[in-house]
Amino acid sequence: MNEERRILRAQTFDDVADLYDRARRGYPEQLFDDLFALAEMSPHGSRILEIGCGTGQATRPLARRGCRVMCVEPGPNLARIARRNMAEFPRVTVINQRFEDFDPAGATFDMVFAATAWHWIDPQVRYSKAASVLKPGGVLAFTWGTHAFPPSFDPFFTESQKTYNAIGQSWDGAWPPPPPEQVPDLSEEIERSGYFEDVRVARHLWTTDFTAEEHVALMSTASDHRLMEPTKREWLFSEMRRLHNARPDGIVRKHDLTILHVARRKP
Repeated sequence: MNEERRILRAQTFDDVADLYDRARRGYPEQLFDDLFALAEMSPHGSRILEIGCGTGQATRPLARRGCRVMCVEPGPNLARIARRNMAEFPRVTVINQRFEDFDPAGATFDMVFAATAWHWIDPQVRYSKAASVLKPGGVLAFTWGTHAFPPSFDPFFTESQKTYNAIGQSWDGAWPPPPPEQVPDLSEEIERSGYFEDVRVARHLWTTDFTAEEHVALMSTASDHRLMEPTKREWLFSEMRRLHNARPDGIVRKHDLTILHVARRKP
Protein backbone atom coordinates (compact mmCIF):
# COMPACT_ATOMS: atom_id res chain seq x y z
CA MET A 1 0.00 0.00 0.00
CA ASN A 2 1.52 3.32 -1.04
CA GLU A 3 1.49 6.35 1.24
CA GLU A 4 -1.36 8.17 -0.51
CA ARG A 5 -3.55 5.07 -0.40
CA ARG A 6 -2.73 4.48 3.27
CA ILE A 7 -3.86 7.99 4.20
CA LEU A 8 -7.06 7.74 2.15
CA ARG A 9 -7.99 4.40 3.68
CA ALA A 10 -7.21 5.53 7.21
CA GLN A 11 -9.63 8.45 6.83
CA THR A 12 -12.62 6.34 5.76
CA PHE A 13 -13.57 5.02 9.19
CA ASP A 14 -14.63 8.37 10.60
CA ASP A 15 -17.11 8.83 7.74
CA VAL A 16 -19.14 5.86 9.00
CA ALA A 17 -18.42 6.17 12.72
CA ASP A 18 -21.90 5.21 13.94
CA LEU A 19 -22.01 2.16 11.69
CA TYR A 20 -18.47 1.29 12.75
CA ASP A 21 -19.58 1.32 16.39
CA ARG A 22 -22.51 -1.01 15.66
CA ALA A 23 -20.81 -3.37 13.20
CA ARG A 24 -17.33 -3.91 14.62
CA ARG A 25 -17.04 -6.72 17.13
CA GLY A 26 -14.78 -6.77 20.16
CA TYR A 27 -11.68 -8.89 20.71
CA PRO A 28 -11.31 -12.18 22.61
CA GLU A 29 -10.63 -11.70 26.32
CA GLN A 30 -7.66 -14.07 26.02
CA LEU A 31 -5.94 -11.44 23.89
CA PHE A 32 -5.81 -9.05 26.85
CA ASP A 33 -4.77 -11.76 29.28
CA ASP A 34 -1.86 -12.55 26.94
CA LEU A 35 -1.07 -8.86 26.52
CA PHE A 36 -0.26 -8.34 30.19
CA ALA A 37 1.34 -11.76 30.61
CA LEU A 38 3.78 -11.11 27.75
CA ALA A 39 4.42 -7.58 29.02
CA GLU A 40 5.02 -8.95 32.53
CA MET A 41 2.87 -6.11 33.79
CA SER A 42 -0.10 -5.84 36.13
CA PRO A 43 -2.97 -4.09 34.33
CA HIS A 44 -4.35 -2.40 37.43
CA GLY A 45 -3.16 1.20 37.48
CA SER A 46 -0.96 0.83 34.40
CA ARG A 47 -0.70 4.00 32.31
CA ILE A 48 -1.52 3.09 28.72
CA LEU A 49 -1.52 5.26 25.62
CA GLU A 50 -3.90 3.68 23.12
CA ILE A 51 -3.45 4.66 19.49
CA GLY A 52 -6.49 4.77 17.21
CA CYS A 53 -9.09 3.54 19.68
CA GLY A 54 -11.96 3.80 17.18
CA THR A 55 -15.12 3.71 19.28
CA GLY A 56 -13.53 1.73 22.10
CA GLN A 57 -13.64 -1.93 21.06
CA ALA A 58 -10.29 -2.62 22.77
CA THR A 59 -10.46 0.24 25.28
CA ARG A 60 -13.26 -1.30 27.30
CA PRO A 61 -11.35 -4.52 28.17
CA LEU A 62 -8.38 -2.40 29.25
CA ALA A 63 -10.58 -0.17 31.39
CA ARG A 64 -12.32 -3.14 32.99
CA ARG A 65 -8.89 -4.41 34.08
CA GLY A 66 -8.21 -1.17 35.93
CA CYS A 67 -5.86 0.49 33.42
CA ARG A 68 -5.49 4.25 33.16
CA VAL A 69 -5.98 4.77 29.42
CA MET A 70 -5.34 7.85 27.32
CA CYS A 71 -6.74 7.29 23.83
CA VAL A 72 -5.50 9.22 20.82
CA GLU A 73 -8.08 8.96 18.03
CA PRO A 74 -7.71 11.06 14.83
CA GLY A 75 -11.37 10.81 13.73
CA PRO A 76 -13.61 13.42 15.43
CA ASN A 77 -16.75 11.31 15.03
CA LEU A 78 -15.04 8.17 16.30
CA ALA A 79 -13.60 10.10 19.25
CA ARG A 80 -17.04 11.50 20.12
CA ILE A 81 -18.57 8.02 20.23
CA ALA A 82 -15.60 6.62 22.15
CA ARG A 83 -16.08 9.29 24.84
CA ARG A 84 -19.74 8.32 25.10
CA ASN A 85 -18.94 4.61 25.26
CA MET A 86 -16.24 5.08 27.90
CA ALA A 87 -18.21 7.50 30.10
CA GLU A 88 -18.53 4.88 32.84
CA PHE A 89 -14.74 4.63 33.15
CA PRO A 90 -13.28 7.77 34.80
CA ARG A 91 -9.73 6.51 34.15
CA VAL A 92 -10.21 6.72 30.37
CA THR A 93 -9.51 9.93 28.43
CA VAL A 94 -10.10 10.31 24.68
CA ILE A 95 -8.17 12.92 22.70
CA ASN A 96 -9.11 13.77 19.11
CA GLN A 97 -5.65 13.92 17.54
CA ARG A 98 -3.27 12.00 15.30
CA PHE A 99 -0.66 10.01 17.19
CA GLU A 100 1.98 11.60 14.97
CA ASP A 101 1.00 15.03 16.36
CA PHE A 102 0.44 13.97 19.97
CA ASP A 103 2.35 15.98 22.60
CA PRO A 104 2.42 14.19 25.98
CA ALA A 105 3.62 17.36 27.76
CA GLY A 106 6.32 15.42 29.55
CA ALA A 107 4.13 12.48 30.54
CA THR A 108 5.36 8.95 29.95
CA PHE A 109 3.48 5.68 29.75
CA ASP A 110 3.95 2.08 30.81
CA MET A 111 2.59 0.86 27.48
CA VAL A 112 1.79 2.16 24.03
CA PHE A 113 -0.95 -0.04 22.59
CA ALA A 114 -2.71 -0.20 19.22
CA ALA A 115 -5.45 -2.69 18.35
CA THR A 116 -5.51 -3.17 14.56
CA ALA A 117 -4.41 0.44 14.08
CA TRP A 118 -0.61 0.35 14.03
CA HIS A 119 -0.45 -0.01 10.24
CA TRP A 120 -2.34 3.28 9.80
CA ILE A 121 0.41 5.26 11.55
CA ASP A 122 3.13 6.90 9.45
CA PRO A 123 5.79 4.16 9.13
CA GLN A 124 8.56 6.76 9.14
CA VAL A 125 7.85 7.86 12.71
CA ARG A 126 5.69 5.30 14.50
CA TYR A 127 8.46 3.40 16.29
CA SER A 128 10.48 6.45 17.29
CA LYS A 129 7.35 8.27 18.47
CA ALA A 130 6.22 5.28 20.54
CA ALA A 131 9.65 4.96 22.14
CA SER A 132 9.70 8.69 22.98
CA VAL A 133 6.53 8.52 25.11
CA LEU A 134 7.39 5.30 26.96
CA LYS A 135 9.05 5.28 30.34
CA PRO A 136 12.36 3.35 30.60
CA GLY A 137 11.58 -0.33 30.15
CA GLY A 138 8.09 0.50 28.86
CA VAL A 139 6.30 -1.73 26.38
CA LEU A 140 5.06 -1.28 22.84
CA ALA A 141 2.17 -3.62 22.03
CA PHE A 142 0.07 -3.82 18.92
CA THR A 143 -2.09 -6.27 17.03
CA TRP A 144 -2.12 -7.02 13.35
CA GLY A 145 -5.22 -8.78 12.09
CA THR A 146 -6.43 -10.45 8.95
CA HIS A 147 -9.23 -12.59 7.65
CA ALA A 148 -7.94 -16.14 8.19
CA PHE A 149 -8.32 -19.21 6.01
CA PRO A 150 -7.71 -22.45 7.91
CA PRO A 151 -8.59 -25.70 6.10
CA SER A 152 -12.09 -25.51 7.57
CA PHE A 153 -12.86 -21.97 6.34
CA ASP A 154 -16.41 -21.27 5.24
CA PRO A 155 -16.90 -21.94 1.48
CA PHE A 156 -19.01 -18.78 1.36
CA PHE A 157 -15.80 -16.83 0.88
CA THR A 158 -14.77 -18.84 -2.18
CA GLU A 159 -18.23 -18.27 -3.64
CA SER A 160 -18.17 -14.55 -2.91
CA GLN A 161 -14.67 -14.21 -4.39
CA LYS A 162 -16.25 -14.67 -7.82
CA THR A 163 -18.22 -11.48 -7.17
CA TYR A 164 -15.06 -9.57 -6.26
CA ASN A 165 -13.45 -10.87 -9.45
CA ALA A 166 -16.41 -9.60 -11.48
CA ILE A 167 -15.91 -6.01 -10.29
CA GLY A 168 -12.14 -6.04 -10.76
CA GLN A 169 -11.30 -6.57 -7.09
CA SER A 170 -9.61 -9.96 -7.36
CA TRP A 171 -7.61 -11.36 -4.45
CA ASP A 172 -3.94 -10.43 -4.76
CA GLY A 173 -2.36 -13.87 -5.07
CA ALA A 174 -3.40 -17.49 -5.25
CA TRP A 175 -6.75 -18.53 -3.81
CA PRO A 176 -7.24 -19.50 -1.07
CA PRO A 177 -4.80 -17.35 0.90
CA PRO A 178 -2.15 -19.04 3.06
CA PRO A 179 -3.37 -20.75 6.25
CA PRO A 180 -3.05 -18.85 9.54
CA GLU A 181 0.19 -20.53 10.61
CA GLN A 182 1.90 -19.26 7.46
CA VAL A 183 0.92 -15.60 7.92
CA PRO A 184 4.11 -13.79 9.02
CA ASP A 185 4.33 -11.61 12.10
CA LEU A 186 6.16 -8.26 12.32
CA SER A 187 8.96 -9.24 14.71
CA GLU A 188 11.70 -8.42 12.21
CA GLU A 189 10.24 -4.99 11.47
CA ILE A 190 10.12 -4.18 15.19
CA GLU A 191 13.74 -5.22 15.70
CA ARG A 192 14.88 -3.30 12.60
CA SER A 193 13.47 -0.09 14.06
CA GLY A 194 16.31 -0.15 16.59
CA TYR A 195 14.08 1.11 19.41
CA PHE A 196 12.77 -2.15 20.87
CA GLU A 197 13.96 -5.58 21.96
CA ASP A 198 12.68 -8.81 23.53
CA VAL A 199 9.88 -9.13 20.97
CA ARG A 200 7.16 -11.58 22.00
CA VAL A 201 4.27 -12.78 19.85
CA ALA A 202 0.95 -14.52 20.53
CA ARG A 203 -1.51 -15.67 17.86
CA HIS A 204 -5.26 -15.84 18.29
CA LEU A 205 -7.51 -17.58 15.77
CA TRP A 206 -11.16 -16.94 16.48
CA THR A 207 -14.51 -17.20 14.73
CA THR A 208 -17.56 -14.97 14.47
CA ASP A 209 -20.94 -15.79 12.95
CA PHE A 210 -22.75 -13.20 10.84
CA THR A 211 -26.20 -12.80 9.37
CA ALA A 212 -26.41 -11.20 5.92
CA GLU A 213 -27.05 -7.72 7.29
CA GLU A 214 -24.38 -8.04 9.97
CA HIS A 215 -21.82 -9.11 7.39
CA VAL A 216 -22.74 -6.34 4.95
CA ALA A 217 -22.57 -3.80 7.80
CA LEU A 218 -19.10 -5.02 8.74
CA MET A 219 -17.83 -4.86 5.17
CA SER A 220 -19.39 -1.41 4.80
CA THR A 221 -16.84 -0.18 7.35
CA ALA A 222 -13.82 -1.81 5.63
CA SER A 223 -11.53 0.88 4.23
CA ASP A 224 -10.93 -0.81 0.87
CA HIS A 225 -14.69 -1.25 0.39
CA ARG A 226 -15.35 2.38 1.33
CA LEU A 227 -13.14 3.46 -1.57
CA MET A 228 -14.88 1.29 -4.16
CA GLU A 229 -17.12 2.85 -6.78
CA PRO A 230 -20.57 3.05 -5.11
CA THR A 231 -22.36 1.09 -7.84
CA LYS A 232 -19.82 -1.73 -7.67
CA ARG A 233 -19.97 -1.77 -3.88
CA GLU A 234 -23.75 -1.97 -3.79
CA TRP A 235 -23.81 -4.78 -6.36
CA LEU A 236 -21.18 -6.63 -4.33
CA PHE A 237 -23.29 -6.31 -1.20
CA SER A 238 -26.43 -7.45 -2.99
CA GLU A 239 -24.59 -10.58 -4.11
CA MET A 240 -23.35 -11.16 -0.56
CA ARG A 241 -26.95 -11.02 0.66
CA ARG A 242 -28.03 -13.45 -2.05
CA LEU A 243 -25.34 -15.96 -1.07
CA HIS A 244 -26.25 -15.61 2.60
CA ASN A 245 -29.94 -16.08 1.93
CA ALA A 246 -29.32 -19.19 -0.17
CA ARG A 247 -28.16 -20.93 3.02
CA PRO A 248 -30.66 -22.75 5.23
CA ASP A 249 -29.75 -20.65 8.28
CA GLY A 250 -28.40 -17.59 6.45
CA ILE A 251 -25.28 -17.62 8.65
CA VAL A 252 -21.65 -17.21 7.58
CA ARG A 253 -18.72 -18.07 9.86
CA LYS A 254 -15.65 -15.87 9.54
CA HIS A 255 -12.21 -16.78 10.92
CA ASP A 256 -9.99 -13.97 12.12
CA LEU A 257 -6.30 -14.12 12.94
CA THR A 258 -5.06 -11.54 15.43
CA ILE A 259 -1.29 -11.44 15.98
CA LEU A 260 -0.26 -9.71 19.19
CA HIS A 261 3.23 -8.19 19.30
CA VAL A 262 4.83 -7.07 22.55
CA ALA A 263 8.32 -5.50 22.71
CA ARG A 264 10.28 -3.65 25.37
CA ARG A 265 11.83 -0.25 24.82
CA LYS A 266 15.60 -0.40 24.70
CA PRO A 267 17.50 1.51 27.42
